[in-house]
Amino acid sequence: MESSVIQVPEAYVKILQESQLLGFEQSCDRKTGFLLKGLAASKPGGSFLELGTGTGASAAWIIDGMDEFSTLTTVDIDSRVQSIARRHLGNDRRVSFCCEDGAAFIQKLSERFDFIFADTWPGKFELLDKTLDHLNVGGFYVIHNVFPQSKLPEKYRIKATKLLKTLQDRPDLDITELDWSTGLILAVKTGVNL
Repeated sequence: MESSVIQVPEAYVKILQESQLLGFEQSCDRKTGFLLKGLAASKPGGSFLELGTGTGASAAWIIDGMDEFSTLTTVDIDSRVQSIARRHLGNDRRVSFCCEDGAAFIQKLSERFDFIFADTWPGKFELLDKTLDHLNVGGFYVIHNVFPQSKLPEKYRIKATKLLKTLQDRPDLDITELDWSTGLILAVKTGVNL
C-alpha cells in the first residue's frame, strides 16, 4: 500500500530554509503544522490570532487551512525574525502583521477570535485569562511545547506543568492533551469563565 503525501505549504519550506540561515531554531514542525492547518480549515470565515510569529512557519500552515473569508493577525516583538514571515506571507490580503510586545497587544485587545495559537509567553504563561476572554465560544486555543521534555529549560518545564493544571481547572474549557509533536494542548471554549 502506497502512503499518500500530504502537501506542505510552499511558503513553509522557504521559511524553514531562511530560518536555518538566520539560526532561528524555534519553528513549528510538520506535525504541529498539520494540526494547525486542519483546525483552521474547520473555521470557515474565521478570525485567527497567532501570538509569536517567529519566522512564520506556523502562520504558513494556518493560512494554508484558511478559506478566502478568514483573517489571521500574527504578533511578534522581533522585527528581524518576523521580516521572514512578511517576505513570504505578506502578499496575502488575509494576513495582518503586528510587530509589538505580545503582552501590550493582549492588553489592548478588543476583538474576539475563533482560534488562538499562543506560541510565546504572553497569551500562554502571561495574561492567559485576558487572552481566553477574547476567544469565542466554540473557538480553539492551541499551545505546544507543553509536556515536560528534557530539552526544555527547567523553568519552562515547571511553568508548563502549572499551565496545564490551570487550563484543566477552567470550567469554560474542554481540554485535549495531545502526545503529538512537542506535546500540544487543544482547548475548546465551551462557555464563559465566571
